[in-house]
Amino acid sequence: MKAAELLQALVAIPSVSGDEGRIADTVSGWAEGWGARVQRQGHNVWFSVGSGPRRLLVNSHLDTVKPCAGWTYEPHAPVWREDRLYGLGSNDAKGCVTGMLLAAKTLLAEGAPADAEIVFAFTAEEETGGQGLGTLLPTLGPLDAAIVGEPTSLKPCTAQRGMLLLRCTAHGKSAHVAHAHTTEAVNAIHMAATDIAVLAELRFPPHPLLGEARAQVTQVSGGLARNQVPDRCEFFVDLRTTPGMEHGMVARQVAGALRSEVKVHSERYLPKATASEQPIVRAAVAASGQQPVGSSTASDWAFLGDVPAVKVGPGDTLRSHLADEYITRAELEAGAAFYTRMVRGYFEELARG
Repeated sequence: MKAAELLQALVAIPSVSGDEGRIADTVSGWAEGWGARVQRQGHNVWFSVGSGPRRLLVNSHLDTVKPCAGWTYEPHAPVWREDRLYGLGSNDAKGCVTGMLLAAKTLLAEGAPADAEIVFAFTAEEETGGQGLGTLLPTLGPLDAAIVGEPTSLKPCTAQRGMLLLRCTAHGKSAHVAHAHTTEAVNAIHMAATDIAVLAELRFPPHPLLGEARAQVTQVSGGLARNQVPDRCEFFVDLRTTPGMEHGMVARQVAGALRSEVKVHSERYLPKATASEQPIVRAAVAASGQQPVGSSTASDWAFLGDVPAVKVGPGDTLRSHLADEYITRAELEAGAAFYTRMVRGYFEELARG
């Protein structure tokens, strides 16, 4: 099966996060047919090529978001139109999955590089942060490096933003609105508004590949009645952090700048960066012919700890999660060749020392 046919078959299988059973079965069947010894954990599928001491993870996700409004094509009936495949997940990230599967097929047929074990893992619930790569990692064992498949136009991303969510609560003192100016009433919404204005001006040191991190208030709620001074107002802050921004320290900095109470709501998506001298970066640059860039979107790279990794794949990140998502035939075929080249290149870099 060629790349275009394989991708079309994958996109035709609905695989919204949490419902990846059918696509996991399909990927397992293909890999077993190519001679792989496939393992499963929930809807996660993985297998190895080679058995050497140096272990490289090659990973992308099987799941998609739910289809949004505005589709003019059927999201799960993929069609090629003028060398574009339209369908949900074609770009994010089944194009990457296709390229990695074809790389695995090639390596299974031709053999892995000396002293190499390439662990191919096609995982679930990346879009929701659920039972996917993060839960599978203890089973996979120690890893020396990783390739994370996401649509990057085959530009090697060596830095990725994290995500720090803060829940902020302004505490005031209630009163009847008619008496607010003559009592000790404190309007919590007014206090929150002042703090939100402070957040809009808050600055952090820029990252060379990712630029500035800015706090964004994404939800605000407060008040019990139209004629009552509110004594409580809650707002959420989404801060897409850059490498070097330690989440606990950033939360304390924000708390010190506001009158509102600040609590960490979520900090599990940590910012990531891989140094340019790492073999996995050198291999990505050589295989792509492009210099490293930064990525503003989160991915399963966030769960890889200190494992040197590069996020890279065919397709364009700006098409992800949009109506009429697509990938081009040229992008897909380039991605299929790229992953094989990068995997071999990584072990060549290791051999050079």
